[in-house]
Amino acid sequence: MEKRTGIKEIFSAPVNQTYTVMGWVRTFRNNMFIALNDGSTMDNLQVVIDGEKTDADIIRRITSGASIKATGQLIESQGKGQTVELLAETVEILGECDPETYPIQLKNRPSLEYLREIAHLRFRTNAFSAIFRVRHALAYGIHKFFNDRGFYYIHSPIITGSDAEGAGDMFQVTTLDIKNPPLDENGNINYKEDFFGKHTNLTVSGQLEAELAALALSKVYTFGPTFRAENSNTTRHLAEFWMIEPEVAFADLDDNMDLAEDMLKYLIKYVLDTCPEDIAYLEKRLLEEEKNKPQAERSEMSLTQKLHFCIEQPFERLTYTEAIDILKNSTPNKKGKFQFPIEGWGADLQSEHERYLVEKHFKKPVILTNYPKEIKAFYMRLDEDGRTVRAMDVLFPGIGEIIGGSQREERYDVLLQRMQEMNIPVDEMSWFLDTRKYGSVPHAGYGLGFERLVLFVTGMTNIRDVIPFPRFPGSAEF
Repeated sequence: MEKRTGIKEIFSAPVNQTYTVMGWVRTFRNNMFIALNDGSTMDNLQVVIDGEKTDADIIRRITSGASIKATGQLIESQGKGQTVELLAETVEILGECDPETYPIQLKNRPSLEYLREIAHLRFRTNAFSAIFRVRHALAYGIHKFFNDRGFYYIHSPIITGSDAEGAGDMFQVTTLDIKNPPLDENGNINYKEDFFGKHTNLTVSGQLEAELAALALSKVYTFGPTFRAENSNTTRHLAEFWMIEPEVAFADLDDNMDLAEDMLKYLIKYVLDTCPEDIAYLEKRLLEEEKNKPQAERSEMSLTQKLHFCIEQPFERLTYTEAIDILKNSTPNKKGKFQFPIEGWGADLQSEHERYLVEKHFKKPVILTNYPKEIKAFYMRLDEDGRTVRAMDVLFPGIGEIIGGSQREERYDVLLQRMQEMNIPVDEMSWFLDTRKYGSVPHAGYGLGFERLVLFVTGMTNIRDVIPFPRFPGSAEF
């Protein structure tokens, strides 16, 4: 096709020169003014056509959603709302769009719920084009952050024979005939005849494999899809999502907290610097949405205030035990305002508790450490008291936990005992134990759910709106 100039580029291009642009029509008014967008920017380019010189059939086919090619001179605009405009000399319809059946009518702002039903088209709205440009910037920023710090990107397997969390909520992978699977002598399915010769699943985490690499390359990270078969229909859970999981050798819990705080601040600043128009639009959208909420349910901070709040504040660090004391003696707990009352040590903290610590008590991001071993995974390093592990959770305003991690248990005997206590199959995990037998070192890492980060940075409230094609119970469209 003829070389085109992207609409984002056109806004900084020299005027009084001829350019070709291509994109989708957002609006067409007075048979003269086309608002054209190609997805490269939030801003539309105004393309001006001469109604008398343009074929009537072309004008009839310029409708919202149609794709066009326009060639003409770029001039400084005298109108409000744009700095430049294109005086079209030729206009070509690339793809028609029937205005009667086109599901996205911008004059009647479609709801997020409706747009989830037409996720294949929602990219064309301002909100979702902004969200997915921000998502791209965050993904690129993650790779840049780790690359600039000497980390190596590891591709961990998507099909696995292990359950990193010991949770059991995994999607099974098999090529066996589900109507007539082979059975062993005990009447159980004989997975030795399956494709991989064993029972396999989609991964819930790349952490264990990242540990193997870190214990040779020192600093690594994974960034890939993970899968959870939880039957959870909440605004914060997906069945398929992306995880960032760094692992660092010769590192302890303090090093882990430092890395997590540095990374989050870097990524938020990176988006503010590279996507200012998208963030400004999403902030305005959020303010309009909150006008319909009761005052008590509205955010205390605007989107940009919230983002700067996380960049500028040093994260508060405290132990789980200290947090329990604060929560137990808090006014909401004493007055029965918590849905899950805090009665004492050992409670598994809920989002309402995490948000209280961040938004009400400390008024800054919080990192909680040293959780009871009973509520954390087998691979977390046991503290000297034998009751707690060197875990950490990073808590953010409006969202609660955004990162979970720990210093890993590097001592062979202790790790073996923890696996036995938690019924982790030792034989199947012999490869993991080997790293503790051959040159083990202190090491640490964490997991960041990518969609949780995108949710926070964009100000959206439903995680299904920050991933292109959400997977959740009862839904696997596209």
